[in-house]
Amino acid sequence: MKTKTKNNGSVLLIVVFAVAMLSVLTIGILQMNTEEIQLMQNQVYAAEAMAVAEAGLNDAFSEIREDSDWTAGFNNKSFSGGSYTVTIEGAWPDPNIISTGTSSQGYVARVEADVTAGTGSPCIIRIDNLRVNE
Repeated sequence: MKTKTKNNGSVLLIVVFAVAMLSVLTIGILQMNTEEIQLMQNQVYAAEAMAVAEAGLNDAFSEIREDSDWTAGFNNKSFSGGSYTVTIEGAWPDPNIISTGTSSQGYVARVEADVTAGTGSPCIIRIDNLRVNE
């Protein structure tokens, strides 16, 4: 004699639940990876802005070595897709040189150097204090 089995869909319910849990896990992992990639991009763009600001500082040092009375600075001078602005505060021979670099993505970094500039040609420049992003 045949016995009747009752299929009430419990296996289907377990499979749907397992698929839902795997989907949630996959979405969570993808979200974490997306955030990690964004953090890495932010770090790269910030480092690019810092490099542009340092280039502005070096450009200012080059001008000072050529002319120890140079105080003109730079305003949005293009460099590597970004730009930098350099200002000089204080009197010679102990000025503060401030370079603000902007990357091509709009990230900004600032480098400020307290320097002592010698006389003569080429001018010798000593960095007494260097501040970054203050």
